Amino acid sequence: MYRTHTCGELRIENAGQQVTLAGWVQKSRKLGGMTFIDLRDRYGITQLVVDATADQALVETASSLGREFVIQVEGTVVERQSKNPKMPTGDIEISLSALRILNKAMTPPFTIEDESDGGEELRAKYRYLDLRRNPLKKALELRHRIAHEVRNYLDAQNFLEIETPYLIKSTPEGARDFVVPSRMNPGQFYALPQSPQTFKQLLMVAGYDRYFQIVRCFRDEDLRADRQPEFTQIDCEMSFVEQEDVLNTFEGMMRTLFKNVLDVTIPNPIPRMSWYDAMDRYGSDKPDIRFGMKIHEITSLVQGHGFSVFDSVPYIGAISVEGAAAYTRKQIDALTDWVKRPQVGAKGLVYIKVNEDGSIRSSVDKFYTPEQLQAIADFMEAKKGDMILVLCGEKRKTQTMLGVLRIEMGERLGLRDPHDFAPLWVVDFPLLEWDDETNRFYAMHHPFTAPKPEHLDLFYSDRKEDLEKVCANAYDFVLNGTELGGGSIRIHEADVQERMFEVLGISKEEADYKFGFIINAFKFGAPPHGGLAFGFDRVCALFGGQETIRDFIAFPKNNQGRDVMIDAPSVIDQIQMDELHLATTALDKE
Repeated sequence: MYRTHTCGELRIENAGQQVTLAGWVQKSRKLGGMTFIDLRDRYGITQLVVDATADQALVETASSLGREFVIQVEGTVVERQSKNPKMPTGDIEISLSALRILNKAMTPPFTIEDESDGGEELRAKYRYLDLRRNPLKKALELRHRIAHEVRNYLDAQNFLEIETPYLIKSTPEGARDFVVPSRMNPGQFYALPQSPQTFKQLLMVAGYDRYFQIVRCFRDEDLRADRQPEFTQIDCEMSFVEQEDVLNTFEGMMRTLFKNVLDVTIPNPIPRMSWYDAMDRYGSDKPDIRFGMKIHEITSLVQGHGFSVFDSVPYIGAISVEGAAAYTRKQIDALTDWVKRPQVGAKGLVYIKVNEDGSIRSSVDKFYTPEQLQAIADFMEAKKGDMILVLCGEKRKTQTMLGVLRIEMGERLGLRDPHDFAPLWVVDFPLLEWDDETNRFYAMHHPFTAPKPEHLDLFYSDRKEDLEKVCANAYDFVLNGTELGGGSIRIHEADVQERMFEVLGISKEEADYKFGFIINAFKFGAPPHGGLAFGFDRVCALFGGQETIRDFIAFPKNNQGRDVMIDAPSVIDQIQMDELHLATTALDKE
């Protein structure tokens, strides 16, 4: 037996027991004639002590230990003279009678501590060492616990966990597919699933009325902190349901997760907001409602006063920032430069300060009287010490820019506490998005999303203006400005599905080629059904109070989609290329 106890288990009540432990050497130090060793495993750290009067071989072995050596020890649990209240095992130590080196270790390239001296790229290269650190260990433990709670909850709700294929047919609509060549079918390719969408709908047709899967998904898209080329979804589907049934079921799941994992109680019911209200008030379809600073349209208040920038645009919006009237001119200039960055896209920034003495100053003073500026401040409910920030342009684009500015100001003012949770359902999305470049509609969610029943007349209209008004029977679960999950009631009638393909410019031949299997399945009695998928990695990150999902994935990729630890992706040898009937074009070596 390598161990009788773990390194996080022993307490003062174990004093006098003979124990065997195994783990890694966190650190070793000599004080006088004694050697102290911190032994670490997944469960914690226990201090070991070797007295100078111990067996000479034991003393020499203890003196030879380096960081991260793997060792096994035997000894007696004794009460520590100098206790460490910061450690769960800090009341005891192990007086060693035997020590065996199981494996020596090279000196690691960075310290295996909570606060490491290793940079992100170095730690990614040695991810297996980084995973020994407490923050990552706790992140993966949190991930496990959330998965466990999800399975328990859904099992209690009569959901079946069913696996779906990873090698499927490519249907390039939206993000790019990862493709896999088929050796047995030369010149043909599988795709890795962006989600199990069609399969879970087929399971509904098959009669499995409650399905779920914690499933790996793949998208070949540009990456950032909250995206990975492979990610995990809590994927769910239900039959004989309307939107209210789906929302109630998964509100229950999220309340259970918050309570059982974090001991946090979230609102019941969770508030709901239409997509249109979210865009008008927050400039985002995933609004952070932990703080106010809502967007107000002030077009009618500011146009017609000779300021050509305002008079020449269809929309002018503003936010009121509490306490920001204290901003200096230098700070305002820096903020103006910030909104001009490509990530925001504004051409400039207008401000109106409501000073502590009640006076009002603005960057456009010469076009407006103090009374007119006061009317704007009153409309914005700006108080003394607040500053109003104004952007203008095309309506949705300007609202989006104001939404980005609002989040930035919330961050600067410390209004986005990661341990304060404000969940929200966003509902009534537009069904379709028009793209001027390709001169066609795209599905805002996916081609299997049902229109609202009350909008079917508009859905069958040939007028672009009518189709733009059609709302989807869709919903997103938003938490703290992040979309955690989304779904919809699906189309289950073949004629409605065919109309959707027609609106999206997908010919009957193309639809049959890409989706013929599901169109045919609908003809054999598809029940009304709907569902949603939560981004499991994002759920874990937000529950852990982090912005990035990488710490909650055991072996993530970097921003270029590379695994620098195993050096993937990589070239394959010519024999494999020939077996797969593949050839590569010459690459520019410059």
